[in-house]
Parts: sequence; structure tokens; C-alpha cells
Amino acid sequence: MVANPTILLCPHGAPWRPGSPLVNYKSLSNWSAVPASEGRKPRILPLPALAFRCMLSSPASPDPIGVGSSESSPVDREAFEAERLRLDASARDSMAVTASASEESDDGKAWKWRIRKRIWDLMEAVGIARNPRPVHHRIPNFVGAPKAAELLARLEDFQKALCVKVNPDSPQKQVRFLTLTGGKKLLAPQPRLRTGFFSVLESQMVPPGSILEACSSFGLSKYGRPIGLDEKLKVDLIVIGSVAIDPQTGARLGKGEGFAELEYGMLRYMGAVDDSTLVVTSVHDKQLVDDIPVEKLLVHDVPVDIICTPTQVIYTHTTIPKPQGIYWDKLSPQKLNQIRILREMKKRIEKDIGKLLPCGPSEKLPPTARRGRVFM
Repeated sequence: MVANPTILLCPHGAPWRPGSPLVNYKSLSNWSAVPASEGRKPRILPLPALAFRCMLSSPASPDPIGVGSSESSPVDREAFEAERLRLDASARDSMAVTASASEESDDGKAWKWRIRKRIWDLMEAVGIARNPRPVHHRIPNFVGAPKAAELLARLEDFQKALCVKVNPDSPQKQVRFLTLTGGKKLLAPQPRLRTGFFSVLESQMVPPGSILEACSSFGLSKYGRPIGLDEKLKVDLIVIGSVAIDPQTGARLGKGEGFAELEYGMLRYMGAVDDSTLVVTSVHDKQLVDDIPVEKLLVHDVPVDIICTPTQVIYTHTTIPKPQGIYWDKLSPQKLNQIRILREMKKRIEKDIGKLLPCGPSEKLPPTARRGRVFM
């Protein structure tokens, strides 16, 4: 028996065995735990029967549960990747249905989906798309992404930055690598904010030889330190993924889920960014467009200050106002229900101001978009 054991986590119906790897319970969205004491038999707790196994943890180490520690909290990579791929496929199916419905109805979002589809089709057709494929309904990876990242890293604003927020998508993996190896603090969101909020990662938190792994979604979960809305930090530069970008105006289109805008709005709420915080994107030259109508952009759309491609750096000198926070009257109840950290933020604000915040119009999400809670 482990001396002074603290917490047991166990999937429903699965026996605990000594030596089974830990689950990082703080990354679970509906974990259950019971105190364990000397002589008490381990209890099986009502977690879904996923491919996670658990063990008792001892408070002998400073971090008994192993948050951010690869040695004390080995995450089941196979299960993590399987669940990530399943959810990504589900989300992309959802976006495909939404795009099809928008184009057929010619609603206010139809023009965005037409531009996205044109760029995705072009990238596949001319051979500049890179894995994960197809690039449709993704922030598309592209030939020359590392070169664009190198140009981005040469920017004076990047070199001076102490903390850089970078999106978790494939084409920006080299940006995350250069952030860590440049001695900077990397702030990265959980993909689709599905398991939490943001993770903070610095090179000294990563074992030697594991920097590349730390730049992946799995590595960010494995080595990063999760933060909450009370974290005090200043983000010096934001790197954002794009599907299409207008170099003349800085108008940008993402993949259509709106998470970059939500992330930006929450960082504004935390005081981590303001109007002076530069927003940079790295894209292929073929993703540059001239037909994004600025007058049709929504108040929460995030404009871009600097564009880095494999061949050039473009300063947009955008005059599009940056969002000032979360626009609750634009946020549907369905989207709010998908993201726990948003619900927490809304409750805090309502408590502070003493009244309920407005809610946006309801939206009918396709069945594949109704994702349940995630265990990672």
C-alpha cells in the first residue's frame, strides 16, 4: 500500500492494478474521485469505460497528481489521439453540413463558406496542401509552413515578446517550436477549448529531447500547465491560423467554428491583451485574397496586423477594430453549452454586474456537432 495515498481514479468496470498509468484528473471534464486511506480497498468510480487506467498517487512529490509532469502522469497517447481524431472528424462533418446549408440558403454566412471552399479546393488542386488531409474544414497545412514560421520568428515583435499565444493547428507547429526554443512562454488553447482553457508551456518544463512532442496537441496536454480565468499574464503577440486573408485590409477567415474569436475575447476579459497586441498569421501565398468584404465582417471577427508567407512579410495596417471581449448577444446557447470555461466566465460577469447577460439567437447544430464531454 502506498503511504498516505490521496486520490483514486478508475474507469467504470475496470479493475485497478498496481503499475497502471495515471490519468491527469484535472484535464477531465467529469472526473470523479474519492479519498483513499490506509487499509481501504480501492473503489471503482463511475467514469465511462474509456482506455484510461489509473493508480493511487502519493503526495511524496510536490505535484502528486502529476499535472504538467510527464514522469508522474503518463497520458495514454493512443487513447488521446484516437479521441482527438474522432472529435476532429465529428467537428469537420458538422462544419460540412453547416457550410452546405449556408450555401443553399444564401444566408449571411454563405459568402464566407464560398471563399473557404475556393481556397481549400485550390490548395488541394495545385498540390500545396499538406497533412492532415484533406485540408477542407481545417486551418490548412501547406507547403512552406516552416519557412513562413521562420520569417515570423525574425519579426522584431516576435523577438521582443516574452509570451506568445499560438493556435494549436498543424501549420503553426513550427511557430510553437520556435517560441519554446526561443526561451519564450507559449500560451496555447486546448483544441476547440474542449477539455479546458489554455495551457502555458516553457522549455524548462519539457524533458530534453521532447520539445517537438511538446509542440503537438498531445504534448501540450502532457507537459503544459493548465490555467484558468484568474491567471495573471500579459500576452505580447498573438499568432492565429487562417484559411483566407486579405493583405490590403487584414480581414481574415478562419475555418468557421469561431474559436479564435472566443479565445481572443476571453483573453481581453482577463486583461491579457488589448488593442495594441499585434495579431499575426502564417499562410501560403495562395491563401491571400482580395474579396473579403470588410463591411460584412462581424463585430467579433479578429483582424490581422501582420501576414507571414513562405516568401514575404506583409504589414496590413488594418483599420478594422479589434473585438473588445465576448459578445454575448451573438453567442448561441448551443455554443455556450459546448464550452465550460465560457459558462464559468458568464456566471462571473453576471455576478459582478448583478444581472443576466443577453443570449444570442439559437442555432440548430447538426447531430455530429453535439459532442459530449471529453476525457483526455
